[in-house]
Amino acid sequence: MLHAIPSAADKRKALRAGLDSGRLLKLPGAFNPLSAKLIERHGFHGVYISGAVISADLGLPDIGLTTLTEVAGRAQQIARVTALPSLVDADTGFGEPMNAARTVQVLEDAGVAGLHLEDQVNPKRCGHLDGKDVVELDVAVRRIKAAVAARRDPDFVIAARTDAKSVLGLDEAIRRAKAFADAGADLIFPEALTDAAEFEAFRAAVEVPILANMTEFGKSRLLDARTLESAGVNVVIYPVTLLRLAMHAADTGLREITEQGTQEGLLDRMQHRRDLYDLLDYQRYNAFDDQVFNFRV
Repeated sequence: MLHAIPSAADKRKALRAGLDSGRLLKLPGAFNPLSAKLIERHGFHGVYISGAVISADLGLPDIGLTTLTEVAGRAQQIARVTALPSLVDADTGFGEPMNAARTVQVLEDAGVAGLHLEDQVNPKRCGHLDGKDVVELDVAVRRIKAAVAARRDPDFVIAARTDAKSVLGLDEAIRRAKAFADAGADLIFPEALTDAAEFEAFRAAVEVPILANMTEFGKSRLLDARTLESAGVNVVIYPVTLLRLAMHAADTGLREITEQGTQEGLLDRMQHRRDLYDLLDYQRYNAFDDQVFNFRV
């Protein structure tokens, strides 16, 4: 009720323990706090907060237009309501290495369990679009070192994303991953890999955990959990899945209302009021009111 019971520190410890567990952690992307509660209810290991989803929610393309304040605000709203650890997309750290350092501390204060920083140039592009570019390796390493140095909670997870595979090839992406791990990254996020063999190559090259991005309509084949586990992947994110499902359903519903003049035919496709109230835990709020605020004269 109001806030999740586990503290931010507890959630960070849970993410750390998950990374050490050897099992594949599954993190669907939440597009708002309510969807984060639904992710928790379905038994997932954590919540992912996608920069692309925050951009889309603001009616913007994913080309580096969002600010640290906007991302931290949405991340705090989502982390607040779920007992699951949240991993947030922090783009390039919103500037130079000092900005990346501040980003870590602001997102620590927002209550998330970790973030990832990428090696793209500013302004960045969606990792599955053409036309992106990466900074020199030494610049990217400075971002990671600044983030690690700024971290106050040692359990806060700092992931390093490399977009080099699409730009400079697999070997360069692996070289960068090794350098990021040496710089203190806890988790490596190789973006836009195409198949299981490329994940296996990363697994063989780096000792820290690795993350797979299973986003739809992109450059990566949608690999199932068993295949990812076999390839040695530690975390899989489904960043935009829920937003795409919700927007498709909303578009279909609006079209039917336009054509039929009523939403009557859509009722069996809607979340019922009782299910929404259950997800929001109305009963506990009522009990809280009865026990604390109500009084008789």
